[in-house]
Amino acid sequence: MRINKYLSERGLCSRREADSWVEGGRVSINDVVATLGTQVQPGDRVRVDGRSVGGEKAHVYIALHKPVGIECTTDTRVPDNVIDFVSHRERIFPIGRLDKNSEGLLLLTNDGDIVNELLRARHGHEKEYVVTVDRPVTDEFVKGMAGGVAILDQVTAPCRVQRVGKNVFRIVLTQGLNRQIRRMCEVFGYTVRRLIRVRFVNIHLEGLSPGRWRDLSRAELAALLPERFAAARPAVKGAAVKGAAVKGAAVKRPAVNKKR
Repeated sequence: MRINKYLSERGLCSRREADSWVEGGRVSINDVVATLGTQVQPGDRVRVDGRSVGGEKAHVYIALHKPVGIECTTDTRVPDNVIDFVSHRERIFPIGRLDKNSEGLLLLTNDGDIVNELLRARHGHEKEYVVTVDRPVTDEFVKGMAGGVAILDQVTAPCRVQRVGKNVFRIVLTQGLNRQIRRMCEVFGYTVRRLIRVRFVNIHLEGLSPGRWRDLSRAELAALLPERFAAARPAVKGAAVKGAAVKGAAVKRPAVNKKR
């Protein structure tokens, strides 16, 4: 098994991040620094930063309502990083990201194998946002945003845009460019005042208060990645809402228990 797959299957990181760890000389196999593509054999001793990597762990999949001010980074040296904020017992990482000034639905996992499958634009996975801007949303703005906007040396893919208030619109993307919605709005002279992600494919934010998180249900996982989860598998653990020092209502999708 290639070293990047080995590390991702143990919930340490995505395969891409594992490659960067290997390139940085942080990974060793049997006390020899690993290189990209190195194979791990049964019985090999694998270490990251000198610490032994244990056996395969149960996978974790959670939905977080990320508040404004939390950084989507696994670097715990960064203040207000999402890893310390969630404080999960397993070593998890975000699937994609939300800007520090954005809020809403963020998925996190320790299953590195699903990250590329969910984030690559060619898979067409939808992400839905509700956006408040600094001036009235016009028909021209809606049409321009939906048709594709020139940013970052490319034109964004066509998307669905709907005005839902005087200064508020809803947008559904299948891309994930850096600060995409904010950059698109700037092309038309608009400034984003609030940006909240409300849906990732079939996973909804509804009922999850800021700062709270919950485990995804088996049914949600089967709909999110049917080829991987539709077959019979052990039940996904959890569904209680979590989030220290944040009070919120019980989640309606799926049914949950009250916070302990």
